[in-house]
Amino acid sequence: MEISDSTSISLVYLLIGSLLLYFGAEGLVRGSSSIAFRFGIRPLVIGLTLVAFGTSSPELAVSMSAALDGNSGISAGNVIGSNICNIALIIGVAALIRPIEIDLKVIRTDISIMVGVTILTIVLIIDGEISFFDGIILTIGIIVYNVATIYFAKKNGVSEDYQNFVKSRKKKYLDIALLILGLVGVLLGANVFLVGAEGIAVKLGASEALIGLTIVAFGTSLPELATSVVASIKDEGDISIGNAIGSNVFNLLCILGLTALVMPIDTSGISYADLGIMLVVSVLIIPMAFTKKRLSRLEGAILLFIYILYIAYLFLTHYSVHGIIEVFLK
Repeated sequence: MEISDSTSISLVYLLIGSLLLYFGAEGLVRGSSSIAFRFGIRPLVIGLTLVAFGTSSPELAVSMSAALDGNSGISAGNVIGSNICNIALIIGVAALIRPIEIDLKVIRTDISIMVGVTILTIVLIIDGEISFFDGIILTIGIIVYNVATIYFAKKNGVSEDYQNFVKSRKKKYLDIALLILGLVGVLLGANVFLVGAEGIAVKLGASEALIGLTIVAFGTSLPELATSVVASIKDEGDISIGNAIGSNVFNLLCILGLTALVMPIDTSGISYADLGIMLVVSVLIIPMAFTKKRLSRLEGAILLFIYILYIAYLFLTHYSVHGIIEVFLK
């Protein structure tokens, strides 16, 4: 079968985007780990805050742009889809690469906070709109979350010996440069990859709704995926799990909160199935984490399987049987 010029260009975008994501994530993980120890903060906290917020920038950009264009409903779909992707796909893949050790404090606090925020958001979404007042509540929530996370992180600190070792290293500015360049790399890589993926999706005849719920949600989650995978390979499980959890909290509180302040978000297009899957995968992490205080490869495979089933569900519910046949006959 002959590949058209547009398809070839889309494939090139996918390749370039993948390379930018990998090398960007490499720098982001290295820089953030070193900076965390320099300031006496565990890598987990950097993952929950700086790395998580940085890698969630694509979701923020898409949501705010949609709101300013009068299409705020896209924001909710993007955030819900991204959160499902962060847990089921990203943590699933990271655990498959290397089992993720999880501190008991993470289970009791950070994961529990994520579940609580998820439930709060579902309650706000059910009436069909996230209002300006709801946006204020969510925005206050992200401010409190940040302040509390950093406060308790500084209070607990890290190993003094290891901290002194990192502080003794020369050329401290290299860590900052790695962090900045890495962040730029993953954000740019995500945008380039997204352009290529959308081009292929359109070529296959996918509907706009299906593209938004799958390609856009996946594309805006690529920085989290790249960062978590590289962190897992380097045995930086704290950053891997912290990045996913922090991104979910950031998506719900900050992105939906700020977007609602710009324009009330229409959530009528979000189904109970979407909300249910988001809640299930968030809660499912808790019992999984309690098994030997880590996420095993088997548990990672279960999460990944749930994500595949969810994508299949979206595909089947957004296409008629006739539509599916047409797509595959093209």
